[in-house]
Amino acid sequence: MRSRQLLCLTFLVALLTGCSAGSTGGVSVLSQSPAPTSATAPEQPPSSPPVATPVLPARVVVIDPGHNGGNAAAPDEINRPVPDGNGGTKPCNTVGTSTNAGYAEHAFNWAVALAVRDLLTAQGVEVVLTRSDDVGVGPCVDQRAAVADQAAAAAFVSIHADGSAPGNRGFHVITSNLDPAGSDIGAASDALAVAVRDEMTSVLSASNYIGSDGLNARDDLAGLNLNLRPAIYLECGNMRDATDAALLTSGSGQAAIAAAVAAGVLRLLG
Repeated sequence: MRSRQLLCLTFLVALLTGCSAGSTGGVSVLSQSPAPTSATAPEQPPSSPPVATPVLPARVVVIDPGHNGGNAAAPDEINRPVPDGNGGTKPCNTVGTSTNAGYAEHAFNWAVALAVRDLLTAQGVEVVLTRSDDVGVGPCVDQRAAVADQAAAAAFVSIHADGSAPGNRGFHVITSNLDPAGSDIGAASDALAVAVRDEMTSVLSASNYIGSDGLNARDDLAGLNLNLRPAIYLECGNMRDATDAALLTSGSGQAAIAAAVAAGVLRLLG
């Protein structure tokens, strides 16, 4: 009996001693090493959304070629009263003036406006014209003013030529003295007027019959009074004066005026 107990004890010691060996005397044993676990990838932080490249607002300028080629044939439309921005009304539009030889102001305005558009476009400026051709009617002056705000324009420049008496010579730049969009826009309009005035002096002398130093503030022009953007009217010269008319009707004169307008606008835009 004692020998059987001794044998059992010997067998138990051998069994405990071989637990880490994997097997002893043909007896299979379980490994005491930790059971393997499935591999798990470390948790990644959520990816950040891509950062958008800032898109700077386009530089937009509205060029307004005054009048239109079809206005004379539509008196009911162009004589229709519209708000003038100063408590009264103005005709929707007018025919404009012409040289003594019959060259129409609307044609001059259109030619210069297209040249200004091309010069500014070449400098990366987006240009909006208030009319698409020189044979239509209107648009009315209040509608022209609204184009600048709709386009979020940095500047509005209306191209004209005057029809004063012979001997009255030179250009002048007109602003509204009402500051319709507040003092900041009013100051920007003044800055635009000065910039264009300074550039125009290389082409033609400042007016000798209206305004002061080529600048003139008025309160009766709806296109300025109703404008919510920096805005000017430019009377490029007097079509009824022979000397001015020679410049205004020549291709080189129109190109020089357009270059001066574009340079003034670019100064404002920086």
